[in-house]
Amino acid sequence: MATGIYVVGLGVSHEADLSPEALQVLQQVDLVVGSERQLATLVSLLPVGKATLLLPKLEALQELIDESLAANRSVMILASGDPLFYGIGRWFSRHFSAEQLTFYPAVSSLQVACHRLGIALQDVEVLSLHGRPLLKLRTRLRQHQPLLILTDAHSTPTALAQECIACGFVDAKVTVCEALGYPNEKIRGFTAQELVSESCQIEFDPLHVSLLEPGCNRGFLPEFPGIPDQHFVTDKEGAGRGMLTKREVRLSILSQLQVAKGECVWDIGAGCGGVSVELAYWNPNSPIYAIEHHADRLGCLEQNRQRFGVVSNLSIVEGRAPQALTGLPVPDKVFIGGSGGELPALLSHVWTLLPVGGVLLCSAVTEASKHHLYQFYETRLGSADSHYETLQVAVSHGNSLAGQVMYRPSLPVTLYVFKKESR
Repeated sequence: MATGIYVVGLGVSHEADLSPEALQVLQQVDLVVGSERQLATLVSLLPVGKATLLLPKLEALQELIDESLAANRSVMILASGDPLFYGIGRWFSRHFSAEQLTFYPAVSSLQVACHRLGIALQDVEVLSLHGRPLLKLRTRLRQHQPLLILTDAHSTPTALAQECIACGFVDAKVTVCEALGYPNEKIRGFTAQELVSESCQIEFDPLHVSLLEPGCNRGFLPEFPGIPDQHFVTDKEGAGRGMLTKREVRLSILSQLQVAKGECVWDIGAGCGGVSVELAYWNPNSPIYAIEHHADRLGCLEQNRQRFGVVSNLSIVEGRAPQALTGLPVPDKVFIGGSGGELPALLSHVWTLLPVGGVLLCSAVTEASKHHLYQFYETRLGSADSHYETLQVAVSHGNSLAGQVMYRPSLPVTLYVFKKESR
């Protein structure tokens, strides 16, 4: 048999459900690697004397496979269901070339759960909380949008219910599909309120998939960009007060940045996190770095990071820019909302770092900051190295006075946007 890595899905059953091609691989491969449960599903299919090994940690697995390939030995890796749908296949694709890999998919537990429940897979969103923070759930909760969730010991049905209620989805329902394909298969439905009640002493099989139906959104999590100011934790009393970029300006910033998948973004002078939290919330595959030095604002920033569940892709950097920027990944886009009096040096430093196509967006309220931005704008004109745009956002909010509507203006915010076209 040709030297290589053969990643084989086992299906959803207490006995492996292999295709004829996968069965042929099993007969010819030099080594079979899988978890204790996975190997147990192959008992009736394993040839006598076939070498098997319990799946080690990924670092050790990398060494094992490298050694096997170097010795011209073929390796079969067992996977649950479809290896390339929230499975181990993704790890292999990242660490080995396509020429070294052959995949044999099978039906996944997610597909089986949908068929057991009679719902179309395209009508649900899939979320894996296996090995991921439970708070990540908050980034995916949407009104009436079902979530099919792969879980671990930290994301039990009860934990999911607690999160839903904490975020205002008090009518949520959880359907737990346990031990799918095994003789003890069980499917049970609960309301979130039932799961969190003191009388609830239900134990669930560790091998399960949960369908979460959130119901109505009565809490603070957004359904669309532009989180209301009062939903943020800030460093001053009163809803939406404090060092927070207000919603109308924040929406303009999000629109101007146009963050694409995987782009690295710096939010310098992040304050309480209005911009950085929204960037991280709506761009889950982009690393966002919030740079802030003020102690009270850092505390609020961390609380908002937790509150909106953006713990996987929002990193808080304590310190003053530009010193605090040392060691950070090179950004694709940068927003400067506060500079601590270092704006000229900061603009020059960030511009040098940005790649061609990178975007620098700055906001200013004071005349001094506007002046520094205008000087930078003139420098860019002279260098002919960028495309620029500038606008001023002026917002008035309506209030009631003596039974009449009166509009109170907020301070206008000037935005400068520079897109780098050459070095």
